[in-house]
Order: sequence, then C-alpha cells, then structure tokens
Amino acid sequence: MNDTIKLMQAHRSCRSYTDEPVSDAMLDQIIRAAWRGPTSINAQEVSLIVVKDAARRARIAEIAGGQPHIAQAPVFITVIIDFNKTRIGVENAGQKQIIHESMEGFGVAAVDAGITLGLLMTAARSLGLGIVPIGGIRRDPQAMIDLLGLPTLTFPLIGLCIGHIANDAPLKPRLDISTFRHNERYNSNGYAAAIDQYDKTLMSYWQQLGRSDGITWSANLAYNLKQVYFPQVKPVAAKQGLLNDK
Repeated sequence: MNDTIKLMQAHRSCRSYTDEPVSDAMLDQIIRAAWRGPTSINAQEVSLIVVKDAARRARIAEIAGGQPHIAQAPVFITVIIDFNKTRIGVENAGQKQIIHESMEGFGVAAVDAGITLGLLMTAARSLGLGIVPIGGIRRDPQAMIDLLGLPTLTFPLIGLCIGHIANDAPLKPRLDISTFRHNERYNSNGYAAAIDQYDKTLMSYWQQLGRSDGITWSANLAYNLKQVYFPQVKPVAAKQGLLNDK
C-alpha cells in the first residue's frame, strides 16, 4: 500500500485547530492540486473562495448553525457552483447558456464540486493539516451569497475548514464495505444485518469517546432524513438563476 492510499484510508474529520496560520505556500499547493482536477466537458464550472479573515470566519460559523471550529480554523474555503463563469464563455462564442436551468446542470456541477472538495482534502492532509467539510453553509445560502458577494448563476455548495491539528480525532467506524462495494449488480440483501451491526459498533465508539450524546446511525438518519434539513437551498438556488426545471 503506498503512502497516498494509506493517507486516504486513514481519513478523519478534524474539529480542533491550533492558532498557527496555514502558510501561503501550503495553501497555494492545496489550491493548485484542486485546480488541476477534472470537470465534465472541461467546463471548469467550480470556483473557490478562500476566507482567512477572522470576522468573516466567525460569521460563517454562525451561518452554519454555530460551529466553533469554523471560526477556529485559520482557513475556510467555500466551493462554488459557478455558471456565471461559463456564461461568459458561452456568450463569447455567440450562444446563450441554458444548462444552469436544468437538473443536469446542478447535478454535474455538484459532482465536479465534490471532486474539487476531495482533492482539497487529500492535498491538505498530505501536508499534515486537519480538515473538515462543512455542508452547514447551505443552512442559510443567501447569507453566504451576501457575505461572499456572489453574483447570479453561482451557489455556495460546500465549505472546508483547514488548519494545523490541535487534537486529532480517532477513526470513526464505517458500515461494512459490502454495503459500499457491489460487484456487477446492485445487491442490498445484507443491508439490514449490516446496519444492525453498525448501529451497535457506532454506539460502542461513542461510549469509548465518553460521548453520552452519541446515537445510532439509524437514529441519526431518521432525525435528519425525515425532512429537507436545509430547505433554503431550492428557493435560493432558483433566485440565483439555477432553476432546475429542465
């Protein structure tokens, strides 16, 4: 097993950072690694906004529902769906862009944003830094749009904290890999047993950490997935011109 695979298989989210800044050299390496990532049809419809300012990070922590590690981490990167950038290219060729009005457009941009996020995470961790992705910025996307000065045809999809690790987290257990890897055809026959076992394993993990607030995977899903937990995504995306109606 090579060092890159070891690093990726040892992934953990870090929510405890020192006050040591991330150097410009490190940050440039991380961003350039993600910049070289693939996008569908080479559209490059993803942009990053790097926030170092403490007051802005504190505001993002509030927007995301009160997550103190966002304010603590010296760098916060927001991954943006950027069909404003592509619009300029389309108009430069004398055509009118419509992809941003479609499910395909939002879906492919989300995929490309996810690839970008993964590359940012791997690059940062390869330099010994801690990271944690932040989906909570979608709790109030309009506030993020206002804070970051985003134009129409853009949307703040996901964020990432980056910083030097203060207290590292242990590896969190996962569902059995048989629920993740399917050979040739989808097969969910073992799901129920695997989920029952994982609920027990996860509760044991919480107990080892002394987390009295820890709940099973099933209970966590039931709490979150019985609702649209970030209901402002659709109306704000539509307001931004990402209509999703084609």
